[in-house]
Amino acid sequence: ITLASMLRIPVAMHNVPQEKIFRPKAWASFGTSDLEGADFRACKNFGPVYGRK
Repeated sequence: ITLASMLRIPVAMHNVPQEKIFRPKAWASFGTSDLEGADFRACKNFGPVYGRK
């Protein structure tokens, strides 16, 4: 999960406890009612840290 977050690769984390998932405050601007959807929208918006955009 850490490597995926560094590379901005969205991961469906349905089997990870909520308290183990870190979401930066910037994620709140992508919605708070559907957190998994917000993860995908944030990754799409911010793009990869490394690699092509």
